[in-house]
Amino acid sequence: MQLHELKPAPGSRRERKRRGRGEGSGLGKTAGKGQGGQKSRSGGGVRRGFEGGQMPLVRRIPKRGFTNIFKKNIVIVNVEDLNRFDAGEEVTPETLKEKGLIKSLGDGVKILGRGEIEKQLTVKANAFSKSAVDKIEAAGGKVEVV
Repeated sequence: MQLHELKPAPGSRRERKRRGRGEGSGLGKTAGKGQGGQKSRSGGGVRRGFEGGQMPLVRRIPKRGFTNIFKKNIVIVNVEDLNRFDAGEEVTPETLKEKGLIKSLGDGVKILGRGEIEKQLTVKANAFSKSAVDKIEAAGGKVEVV
């Protein structure tokens, strides 16, 4: 095979349809849009969700619930995740973010008690569960509420 013999795979390329270029082209007159009407016009058509004047579904269905504007976005971290830190290290919300355990600080960080911790750490966070405090202190660590 020579460079000048290269061709695209059969069926992978197709000529663009030149609509509205005379009756002889097979796509003249209405250019494949059928007879006249709203959808055949330039910029024609109906908006999203329009049901021909009937009350749209989105307006027929009742509204439910609300968004609590006082909601706190508390980020949780489990005790088992703290094993990534070296023994004797201080764990703060900022160091948790640096290590990639949390994406953002949100409105605070809460430490929960899932798993076990083998290292002695000083953990500073906004909130702790009772089981998390017990496990951290049992491992010889300290807990501080920030």
